[in-house]
Amino acid sequence: MGVIKKLPVYAERIPGGSIITTTLESILHHGQASSLWYLLFGTACCAIELMCTGAARYDFDRLGMIFRASPRQSDLIIAAGTITKKMAPRLRRLYDQMAEPRYVIAMGGCTIKGGPFYYDTYAVEKGIEHIVPVDVYVPGCPPRPESLLEGCLTLQKKIKQQKMSDWQN
Repeated sequence: MGVIKKLPVYAERIPGGSIITTTLESILHHGQASSLWYLLFGTACCAIELMCTGAARYDFDRLGMIFRASPRQSDLIIAAGTITKKMAPRLRRLYDQMAEPRYVIAMGGCTIKGGPFYYDTYAVEKGIEHIVPVDVYVPGCPPRPESLLEGCLTLQKKIKQQKMSDWQN
């Protein structure tokens, strides 16, 4: 009985029986959303909050998120901190090495729009969306770990709602 209660809302139970009907697509999306393997791309102060989110108090692992050091094993990049023009090609290369479907979370004001460096320097990218497509933005300077967890939950909801045909983009 406990298994049936924990199933996602898009699965339905036939009354009087123990058969559960659902679609293959919803099972795949649920599995993918519940086991995101992430690659960290931290370059500044937001990276400290990012590391804090993976520690014992906030614990990314309870969401099924596991850190991977290789882009070939990851399906999510969490970019945190100032993205300079010198680092932009490296970020793009890491993104290109990831298998489809792949996702990006932009964490912090510097990553999203250049932050306080927007007008003061020529060496900072004015937003990560010029380099890679972003799925979820987590604003703040630096954002709290709770905000990053909320961003990850938002990404999981987004993954569960997408169509398999969207994976080919």
